[in-house]
Amino acid sequence: MAKSDSFFIRVSAPISSTFEQTAIDMGAYVDALGKSVVRLHRAEVQYNIGGQPIGSAGFGFASYQLTTQSQGSPVGMSDKSVVASGTLRQSTDGTAYTLENDSSDLGPQQWTNGYLIGVEQLYVGTVCSANPFTGGTIDLVLECTVETLSSSAAMALALSQQ
Repeated sequence: MAKSDSFFIRVSAPISSTFEQTAIDMGAYVDALGKSVVRLHRAEVQYNIGGQPIGSAGFGFASYQLTTQSQGSPVGMSDKSVVASGTLRQSTDGTAYTLENDSSDLGPQQWTNGYLIGVEQLYVGTVCSANPFTGGTIDLVLECTVETLSSSAAMALALSQQ
């Protein structure tokens, strides 16, 4: 099984209070006829607040999902197209942000043997509460390698994705 050195794919996805999706072109790395696939080793994420003013006391969130199929709304981890997901939650007392955590959906993800990607497009879906995230971005760095698809890898790919 021929493997390449690691390389990094970077994507910045805008977030708003309606579900948005940004495509990542994987066509330069994935070739079904040539049996070339990408092995995703880790997904690092950064949440960038959009700079909305602090208003009344309340709660806010920003979420992302990395999927192998286009989606119209957020889907759960039980959906076979989901590769990674995460949620950042913040609360405010009206004057300052008092809490940041990702305890309800722990991201980023790291896989022991990597996650095989055999599609020519990945999709980053995002959504947030109105404040403080509207106008911000969720940035991802994906550590990848390219390899030739062996018969065992083809079986693993078929079992894990649609």
